[in-house]
Amino acid sequence: MNIVADNTEAVLKELFEDSKKDRFKMIKALGKSILKPIGPEDFKDVYLSISKEQGVALRSLIKTRKLKNIVEFGTSFGISTLYMAQAILETGGQITTTELLESKAKKAQANFERAGVADLIELRVGDAMETLKEYSQPIDLLFLDGWKDLYHPLFRLLEPLFHEKTVIYVDNADMGDTRAFLQTIEQGGQYRIDYAFDEKVALVIPQ
Repeated sequence: MNIVADNTEAVLKELFEDSKKDRFKMIKALGKSILKPIGPEDFKDVYLSISKEQGVALRSLIKTRKLKNIVEFGTSFGISTLYMAQAILETGGQITTTELLESKAKKAQANFERAGVADLIELRVGDAMETLKEYSQPIDLLFLDGWKDLYHPLFRLLEPLFHEKTVIYVDNADMGDTRAFLQTIEQGGQYRIDYAFDEKVALVIPQ
C-alpha cells in the first residue's frame, strides 16, 4: 500500500474502534423518544456506519465497475466515505458527500484530512435536498445511507443524472421506510434490485 492508503486504513481502524460505543449511545438516544420524536440531532454522537465487510465489498464494487463520480447521502463521521476514497484512488474519481449535522461534518472533514484523501472529497453541510439540488454531473454511484424518509425524494431529485451503468447503493434495505422506497422503485420496471448482506443492502441498477 502507498502512504495515503496506509493512512486511510489507520483512520478507519481508529473510527471502527470508537464506533464500538454506538450501542450505548443508541440506547441513550432512543430513550429520548419517550418524550419526543427521534430526529438526526439525537444521533449526533453515533456513527451508524456500514460494517467493515460492507466497506470492503463497496470498495471492490467501485474498483470492479470502474466507478468515478460518486454522490453520498449521509456522511456521518466518514467511514463509508473513506472506503470509497480508497477505491477512487485507483479509478481516478471524486466524491461529493453531504451531512446534515455540522458537528459530524467537522469531524468527518478532519478524518479525511488525516487520511490524506480530503482532495478527493467535497463535503457539503445541510439538508441534502438543498445541498444537492444544483448537482449536475453524471452519477456513477449514489450511496444512500442517511435519514430514510429522504431516500425517495433524493433519488427522484438525482434520477436525471443516472445513466445505464449507474449503481444506487441502498443501506438499511431491511427497514420499513427503505422497503417502501424500494418497492416503489421496482414497480416502475425501470430498475433491477439485487440484495446483499442478508437483504440489509440493496443495489438498484437501471435496466
